[in-house]
Amino acid sequence: MKFGFFTDTYFPQVSGVATSIKTLKEELEQKGHEVYIFTTTDPNAKEFEEDVIRMPSVPFVSFKDRRIVVRGMWYAYLIAKELDLDLIHTHTEFGAGLLGKMVGKKLKIPVIHTYHTMYEDYLHYIAKGKVVRPTHVKYFSRFFANHTTGVVCPSERVIDKLKEYGVTSPMRIIPTGIDIKKFERPDITVEMKTALREELGLTEDNIMLLSLSRISYEKNIQAIVNGLPAIFERFSNARFVIVGDGPYVDKLRCLGEELGLSDKIQFVGEVPNDQVAIYYKAADYFVSASTSETQGLTYTEAMASGVPCVVEGNAYLNNLFDHESLGRTFKTDLDFAPTFIDYVESGIQPDEAVLKEKLYEISATRFGNVMLEFYEDMIKYYDQLTLEKEAAASIERIKVKFTSLRK
Repeated sequence: MKFGFFTDTYFPQVSGVATSIKTLKEELEQKGHEVYIFTTTDPNAKEFEEDVIRMPSVPFVSFKDRRIVVRGMWYAYLIAKELDLDLIHTHTEFGAGLLGKMVGKKLKIPVIHTYHTMYEDYLHYIAKGKVVRPTHVKYFSRFFANHTTGVVCPSERVIDKLKEYGVTSPMRIIPTGIDIKKFERPDITVEMKTALREELGLTEDNIMLLSLSRISYEKNIQAIVNGLPAIFERFSNARFVIVGDGPYVDKLRCLGEELGLSDKIQFVGEVPNDQVAIYYKAADYFVSASTSETQGLTYTEAMASGVPCVVEGNAYLNNLFDHESLGRTFKTDLDFAPTFIDYVESGIQPDEAVLKEKLYEISATRFGNVMLEFYEDMIKYYDQLTLEKEAAASIERIKVKFTSLRK
């Protein structure tokens, strides 16, 4: 089959959405299907990319590192028609997503949508939350989702929120999978991990806590920093390493200084993709207090790398870390420090059998299989809806004819 993915975010832009799209594309292609990406222009993109169609775009308001499609419907339609697509999968509710819906309607093919972002967590970026409010998000999300054939929800949190919004389109929970091999990395030696820790000024005796994400307010890294004094009091050899960049870096540095922790917190900045796994493997624990994730690929990446996690829980994460050899979740920001201390002191050892089973659950292979099943189900559902609409239209025409004959 042939699928068209419509997205405002794709490589060379780096994000969880772009990564999940690329992963799904590769999995479907390995199964013999064709996938075409309809996305934004990007000054850093290659001049020619096979199977990638770029449409005119501009930087998005309040997110200058993201872009949004501003025109190109006819161009996208002609290409999609020529490709003879079987299904369109949108990955944004804005420019490219709206474009994908219009193209799908014109081609008379099903349109599937993945609801990647919990927008209520990001309203403070737009006029400090004074213009766009949660009610606006509710109505727009409901309108968009209810005009698609089906909706992919990366986690229980997403499907619960969409039901709360009043979405009635078929929905299915399909967590985004990752390429396990990119993080298992048997090529990463003890010497390589030791060398990285030395670069960071850490010895073998130091307990390395790792945060790896975009550094923004909603990632809630500040909650981790606020819990560090208690952790450092119990484990004087602990150190916190923050990998990533973003608008909240300076405020996070200031918080560390106010707490007198500057010498035990290290800001690394962004690192190349091929080095991410080394940071995971060099760490003793991966930590996060983010509550804005629809799923959070860093959690599964850390798990695949073999590093135990201590993270703020939700329905998805509580199920993901359902065995203590994988990590432990905590309920509130204030629970982070005591949970971390207790977990370290428990001395829980890795369980290879548990990890192996969990790795298949979070793998790109399973992700591709489950998504393909959903596509096939939605194509049948769309065909059935079409038949029902045509039958209803025929009945209506017959009624009109009988009415006219009576006259």
